[in-house]
Amino acid sequence: MANITSDMVKKLRDATQAGMMDCKKALVETDGDFDQAKDYLRKKGILKADKVSGRETAEGLVYSYIHHNDKLGVLLELNCVTDFVARMEEFKELAHKIALQLAAMGARFISREHVPQEIIDKEKEIYTEQMKDSGKPANIIERIVESKLESFYKDNCLIEQEYVFESGKTINDLLVELIAKTGENIKISRFVRWQVGESEN
Repeated sequence: MANITSDMVKKLRDATQAGMMDCKKALVETDGDFDQAKDYLRKKGILKADKVSGRETAEGLVYSYIHHNDKLGVLLELNCVTDFVARMEEFKELAHKIALQLAAMGARFISREHVPQEIIDKEKEIYTEQMKDSGKPANIIERIVESKLESFYKDNCLIEQEYVFESGKTINDLLVELIAKTGENIKISRFVRWQVGESEN
C-alpha cells in the first residue's frame, strides 16, 4: 500500500477542490494513484457536492425520533436549498438515518469545524501528558497526538462517524450521495439528543 503523504493530499485538493478528508480517502482507495483518485472523487459525487457546498440552505425539515422505549429522543434540523428537495422521500430517509445514528452513537459536534479550539487544545494536552514518560522522540509524540486527535474527531463529530448500519460508510458519505443525486447543497444545521436520566454536558 502506498504511503499517502500530506503533499499528495494537498495536490489532489488543489486539483479538485474536494475536501481534505475526501482527498485522503480517494488516495487510500486508489493506492496513491493521482488520476484514479480524481476519478474516484467524480464517481462518488464528491466533486459535484463540493461545487454546490456554498449555496444557501434555507429550506429543509426538523426531524424527530423517539426510541421505542420512550427513554431516548433526537431532534435534528436538516437543510437543503429548495422546498422541492425537502419534500423528497429520500431527504426524509436521510434525516431518519442521521437521527438513528445519533440515537445509537451520540455525537458532540456536527463536524471538526464545530469543535471549539479550547477543547482541541485540552485533548492535545491530555494526549501529550499521556506520552511524556514514553521515552519517544518529540516528533513521534507529535504524530501520535495527531493520530489520537483524528480518532477523537471520528468518535465525536457526527459527519465523520461510521454509519452504524453500513460498515465503511460515514455520515458524510450519506450526505454526499444525496447531494450528488439532487444537485443541491444539503447540510446538518443542529441536533439535540436527550436520554432519560442523562445530564447535559
